[in-house]
Amino acid sequence: MSDQMERTGPGCLEAAGKVYIVGAASRGKAVKGYLDFLYPELSVEAFLVDTLTGNDASVDGVPVRELSDQFPLNPAFPVLIATKGIYHARIEETLRKLGSKRILPVSAEMDSDFRNAYVQKVYRQEGREFVKIYEFSSGAAALPPGDEKERSLRGCIYMAKSIYDRPLSAPYESPSYEKAIQVGAALTDQRLKPGILTDDTGENISARNRQFCELTGLYWIWKHAKEDVIGLSHYRRHFLLPPDWLDIMEKNHIDMILPVPAYIAPSIGENYRERHDPSDWDFLLSYLQKYDPEAYVWAQKVFAGNLYFTCNMFIMHREILDRLCGWLFPILEAVADHGGEKEDPYGNRYPGFVSERLMTLYFYMCQKKYRIVYADKNFLI
Repeated sequence: MSDQMERTGPGCLEAAGKVYIVGAASRGKAVKGYLDFLYPELSVEAFLVDTLTGNDASVDGVPVRELSDQFPLNPAFPVLIATKGIYHARIEETLRKLGSKRILPVSAEMDSDFRNAYVQKVYRQEGREFVKIYEFSSGAAALPPGDEKERSLRGCIYMAKSIYDRPLSAPYESPSYEKAIQVGAALTDQRLKPGILTDDTGENISARNRQFCELTGLYWIWKHAKEDVIGLSHYRRHFLLPPDWLDIMEKNHIDMILPVPAYIAPSIGENYRERHDPSDWDFLLSYLQKYDPEAYVWAQKVFAGNLYFTCNMFIMHREILDRLCGWLFPILEAVADHGGEKEDPYGNRYPGFVSERLMTLYFYMCQKKYRIVYADKNFLI
């Protein structure tokens, strides 16, 4: 556990007894979920928001209060800022003016620390193994991905990019094992750079990118990629891997590397119903019940839980990818046929959001079949 987590752990939080959380949306709810489980003696005094308009009066029994001088803050209680990072500086300034002394912005690093501690405790209670790739050694110097002299496996992590991506605040240099693929390429003549791999050649669903998001890239990878080990990442979200990760997979017979799952509230299923069209979720469940009864039984438990694999990210052997995609895409096609086109551009991306839930379900269903280890991921701004 990092130094930052130590500063926000029992010595800083539990000793205070109570905390405030700025933000009553998904980030704030997730932070409360982590705190409730990791520090049961700690309680949340209130969620603080800029305005009560559009917010519930309470979340999980905790009142939602407007961040203003009309609600006096107890300076002894730490305040965790659980909003997008671009708002942290402004919120910190407001909190200081209102007398707060212990302000803790929930950075990507702090969120990762909470997430890891939460997953480790859950898995321990369930008797499951939570092992991260950093605990292994290949026993040899890392080889370039294409070097077959000592390694029998070839690997590549495909990084989904789009012409609509917001520019990064700082340059990112891709490691040698990562290859950019422009998704939605069929919808534009613009190319991110000359010679870039695109998802619109051969058998593809590139033209459906406005709904399927990075999954148009995944479909192309499924149909065309030749590597033995294949991953999917994003231009802002990348796995944090040791240089010899592919050697580690080979020498330790690892089948999959997955991102550390996140906490989602109130549950995987209810979160979807709250944030998206609930009729699509209801259709998904009825489809599973009719066409995949075994998955439907699993779904009752998994979708009622809180651990969720976000971002459609993974690294796995080619044959596992074949099985995953062969199961996943027919379901997504059925859901998309049912839901049709949505007027709201964000809402229209629902097949991509459904896929995150389905991948979570799939990873749970095969947890005893494959050797799975975990890796952290970054989040570039």
